[in-house]
Amino acid sequence: MAITLLRHASVAKEYQKRYLGHSDVDIDESLFDYKKVEAVVSKKFDLVYASTLKRTGQTLKKLGKNFLVDARLNEVKFNDEIELKNFDEVEQLDSYNVKYLDSYESWSQYVCCEPLSEFRARVQSFMDELPKDKEILICTHGGVLKMLFDKNFEYLDFHVIS
Repeated sequence: MAITLLRHASVAKEYQKRYLGHSDVDIDESLFDYKKVEAVVSKKFDLVYASTLKRTGQTLKKLGKNFLVDARLNEVKFNDEIELKNFDEVEQLDSYNVKYLDSYESWSQYVCCEPLSEFRARVQSFMDELPKDKEILICTHGGVLKMLFDKNFEYLDFHVIS
């Protein structure tokens, strides 16, 4: 199995560097850079997957790819007080404490309403069900990509395009 990972295209500047999570925002087509994804456009894949959030599907449509959607590829869901905020805004929240930055686990526990173990399990479930003899393209989100590169995942034949 060979897996190519693609992070969705850029969203509008007003949403960049924000915790988007499940906020279903559009990509900004004016920021789309075909040069970054030429290898993906020209390559034939047996299977192409996207999350259910429209920014991944919009990205694949721009590339001319037909795809299947799977909610297990969705970004982690952030707590309501975190969703759509940038880090500077999060730092100003009464609930914020610098100690949350001590580890990925403590930060995740603070910002996410989905436990890290559940997030890991849903991404692992998706990966475990992939056929082993196919060329696969996965368009997903930064949090999912980080999860896939976590030491708990054993898939070694990745091609990353971000």
